[in-house]
Amino acid sequence: MPSSAAKNPDITNYINQLGRAAVKSAKVIAQATTQQKNAALESIAIAIRKNCATILAENAKDLAAARKSRLTSALLDRLGLNQARVEAMTESCRQVARLNDPVGEMTELTEQPSGIKIGKMRVPLGVIGIIYESRPNVTIDAAILCLKAGNAVILRGGSESINSNLALGKCLAQGLEQAGLDPNCAQLIATTDRSAVGELITLSGYVDIIVPRGGQSLIERVSREATVPVIKHLQGLCHVYIDDDADIEKAINVAYNAKTRRYGVCGAMETLLVAEAVADKALPELGKQFRQKDVELRGCEKSRKIIPALKPATEEDWSTEYLDAILSVRIVDGIDQAIAHIQNYGSHHTDSIITESQAKQDKFLRQVDSSSVMVNASTQFADGFEYGLGAEIGISTDKLHVRGPVGLEGLTSQKYIVIGDGHIRS
Repeated sequence: MPSSAAKNPDITNYINQLGRAAVKSAKVIAQATTQQKNAALESIAIAIRKNCATILAENAKDLAAARKSRLTSALLDRLGLNQARVEAMTESCRQVARLNDPVGEMTELTEQPSGIKIGKMRVPLGVIGIIYESRPNVTIDAAILCLKAGNAVILRGGSESINSNLALGKCLAQGLEQAGLDPNCAQLIATTDRSAVGELITLSGYVDIIVPRGGQSLIERVSREATVPVIKHLQGLCHVYIDDDADIEKAINVAYNAKTRRYGVCGAMETLLVAEAVADKALPELGKQFRQKDVELRGCEKSRKIIPALKPATEEDWSTEYLDAILSVRIVDGIDQAIAHIQNYGSHHTDSIITESQAKQDKFLRQVDSSSVMVNASTQFADGFEYGLGAEIGISTDKLHVRGPVGLEGLTSQKYIVIGDGHIRS
């Protein structure tokens, strides 16, 4: 339903209050020193660890409600927290604190014929609105990245994780206050009313960027209705292509990991492409391993001749992001048909080739137009933490203004700086 059809005066006033507070706090965090921001991240980490029992208890409420609503096992996995995942949030805080602060960084300072020096300086974006589903850790990952990059943030998590997110939001506020910063630098929308999304994405007087993280319906709605610029990815429809020059053992290990490490993440492989010349070698063992993991396989006619137990794949399967223990399999003539399939059905997220041929590696890297293109590596590496970004705010499949995992640099912009010594233009 369009947000304009679900106006609620109370929600409108509430979101506008958050917006006004965010604009005020954005001026504070933009001027904060690196030491102040790092101190806040350390205080947030301490607050998360101190409140671990409370966070897990609130998450248990969300999980119980989700099971009642019959969420899939993959979505339950995204929603669920345990002590290790809570501890990972504290480590994310500390890793982001260790990263270089991009704010104020000056580059490309060059002297012009006139004598003036021209360069660029990195500056915060301002106020960032983030809309996300299921994964409570996004509350922390998104907030700490925004804060380190000098931005204020308004967080709107999914209704299925409201209790977890509110508990984590309190940790953010505690950490910011402990470090002497305005707690409104990181605000959590404390309502599950869906009209709040519509209000946030049209809050152009206060919000500078919207980042949606979630399913296709959420991304499409935000893209359609937002009056604020959007950094988005539509789907994580990832492919692994096993080339006829692949090391088969390597290919099997990579493809298995790309699908089964975690099903509910956007970097999970959804379609396996196999060169016809090696299909007889690769598919039987992969089919066996996937069946042991209870992965449902849907294949093309050629692949079903090798593994008769495969369900027939439909045209819809090639363009479906399952986020579940389901995989579509297609045998292709070779690299050209594999690239054509990816170009036709892919979502420009992450695609990988398994091959020992340098020429084919280069061809795949050049011709596949995705935000991450990989060689002999699992698509599940498509993650800001693995890329050395500390954490990520999302993976952008857009081309402006940032592409791929969005870390600190992606949460800043640049302005030109001009340095003279009394120079005047003739």
